[in-house]
Amino acid sequence: MVYDLIIVGGGPAALSAAIYSSRKELKTLVLCKKIGGQVSEAWEVENYLGLGKIKGTDFVRKMQEHVRMFKNIEIKEDAMVNKIDKEEKEFKVSTNSESFISKTVLIASGSKPKRLGVKDEGKFTGKGVSYCATCDAPMFKDKEVIVVGGGNSALDAALELSVIAKFVYVLDISKEFIADKFLVEKVLINKNVKAIHNAKIVEFIGDEKGFIKGIIYENLGDNKKNNLIVQGVFVEIGSMPALVKEAIKLNEKSEIVVDNNNMTTEPGIFAAGDVTNTKYKQIAVSVGEGAKAALAIYEYLNS
Repeated sequence: MVYDLIIVGGGPAALSAAIYSSRKELKTLVLCKKIGGQVSEAWEVENYLGLGKIKGTDFVRKMQEHVRMFKNIEIKEDAMVNKIDKEEKEFKVSTNSESFISKTVLIASGSKPKRLGVKDEGKFTGKGVSYCATCDAPMFKDKEVIVVGGGNSALDAALELSVIAKFVYVLDISKEFIADKFLVEKVLINKNVKAIHNAKIVEFIGDEKGFIKGIIYENLGDNKKNNLIVQGVFVEIGSMPALVKEAIKLNEKSEIVVDNNNMTTEPGIFAAGDVTNTKYKQIAVSVGEGAKAALAIYEYLNS
């Protein structure tokens, strides 16, 4: 079978594109690890037009229900794309287990959490160090934790943890949070939340079983080091593109460079959402970019 479009990814950009391509009667295949992308890890979404405040899991469920309305969209989960090859006028898209042929490809693989780069970070991942508060917060009920970061994702994680954990420290490398002001106020009004600015983690401390029991952080103002006894560290310092390695142009941030029609430097391969050089990484922006990409792909196929 030859598809008109294969979409790599399962987040808002990918699913928006799938709906638009289906409406244009393009034979579409979605390949993804799981439906929802990073949205599935969001505690709450408050800025998507028409939905008001909604939990990330409920938002994903609504996206799934919408996409499932279109019977000509084929979705394969647990399908991680690792290679895209050009074969004459078509593309072969390969996962670890099988390959598919398509006339066009849309890369909407989103982004993945950035790491701190602190020694033993990998050693303690899953043993106190987490990159998903929504996934792991329940395991830290009545414990003391740290959220690292100063943006919306960090404050969102702190808000979620504030109703579960005994105490939440928010460790920010900057002198003030860059998160939305209303979110900062919403978090810091909680008596069990404390902000520590101008600081960075320099060392993890483990217990005899190999789990986190504390951290050492450095005050960037006076270079003094301080200890904090905690049982969990939630890293929320942003994300980087989750790329399919391809012979397409990337910028200095390893984001896929696209034109106004979401075309990459390889004709027939398009990209949309957080994986691209689009400036603003927001759900609403990704949904719009996915729709725009699908319409551009339809025009490309009919040109």
